[in-house]
Amino acid sequence: MDVRKILEKCKNGEMSIDEAEGKLKVAPLQDIGYAVIDHQREMRNGCPEVIYCAGKTREQIVGIIRNMLAAGTKNILGTRADREKYEAVKKEFDDAQYFDDAKIIKIEREPVEKTGGMILVVTGGTSDIPVAEEAAITCEYLGNHVERCYDVGVAGLHRLLSKLDLIVKADVIIAVAGMEGALASVVGGLTDKPVIAVPTSVGYGANFKGLSSLLCMLNSCANGVVVTNIDNGFGAGYTANSINKLGAKRR
Repeated sequence: MDVRKILEKCKNGEMSIDEAEGKLKVAPLQDIGYAVIDHQREMRNGCPEVIYCAGKTREQIVGIIRNMLAAGTKNILGTRADREKYEAVKKEFDDAQYFDDAKIIKIEREPVEKTGGMILVVTGGTSDIPVAEEAAITCEYLGNHVERCYDVGVAGLHRLLSKLDLIVKADVIIAVAGMEGALASVVGGLTDKPVIAVPTSVGYGANFKGLSSLLCMLNSCANGVVVTNIDNGFGAGYTANSINKLGAKRR
């Protein structure tokens, strides 16, 4: 549990000194053999450790979640999880949720403080939605209001322009696109807000599994565009949250 939350509970009379002492005895790092869990990451970074499920067994994922919950973590996010891994988690934790497109497992046992502001997630095509949903669900998990605007790529520019009201209202924009990745530059030219570009591995052979969209986004002539790794929706969502929180603090 976050040290600040423990102190606050003591102050409010919700926890005794002995209970607080017991909580504080939990090591900030806990080695469970196949994973070393960072229990105080939320205190440092504002978000508990996120479980990257790809490459982990069902038993390992369940074990990590069990350990985190026992240590006082209320909300848990697992990324890149298939439905088989989710079913194993759901069997032990019946409040677990699964998001098929995003391949995300979520457990939410405590209301998340809302950041204020709005994050807009846009995609070039329907095929980019899984990566976009990974970003959007991450943003929502961290307490952000998210709007989605999908399949508005440059092959039909009028589709994007018809959503100009959303672009203007957004505080941060995540632009997700494969092929040549031109969407990020176009969005960047329509707004004075930060644009986080996410190249996807969507495209024909010369797309080189996302390399072409990555290089195009890195070479964007629009100001204010930054780029994540290929298919890294989670990284984009986490970064958008950090920016949005900074803006909320100044309001």
